[in-house]
Amino acid sequence: MTNQDYGKLVNEHSQPSPIWKDLIWAFLVGGAICTIGQGLSDLFQSWGLDKEQAGTAASVTLILAAALLTGLGCFDKIAKRAGAGTLVPITGFANAMVSPALEFKSEGLITGTAVKLFTVAGPVLVFGISASVIYGLILCLLQA
Repeated sequence: MTNQDYGKLVNEHSQPSPIWKDLIWAFLVGGAICTIGQGLSDLFQSWGLDKEQAGTAASVTLILAAALLTGLGCFDKIAKRAGAGTLVPITGFANAMVSPALEFKSEGLITGTAVKLFTVAGPVLVFGISASVIYGLILCLLQA
């Protein structure tokens, strides 16, 4: 079977994606998450935090909520309907870190949960730190 024959076979048996419905759900859920984040930021500012501290507190609160919802099995149900609406904000990163850790918890605290917790975060940290070092070196060379 050639690639074209296989592609034709897949197209014949697959259901069309309701793209407009998916786009609207992603927009509404992603917008709701961002609105909640803004509300949390405003709430923390009303409690006396400055804008930067309130933004940090709101981010931490959203990460905590997403991690808890993932642990309770609710986040996946929301994401199934909302699609990218839950993945784009910071909540998607929290879910991406907690999900593998939960999946491998039966292998133990260190070799299961701890190792899998950094499956996603590890590359992000490595490339983020590497990029900041390279940027710093370039900045130092240009100012010299």
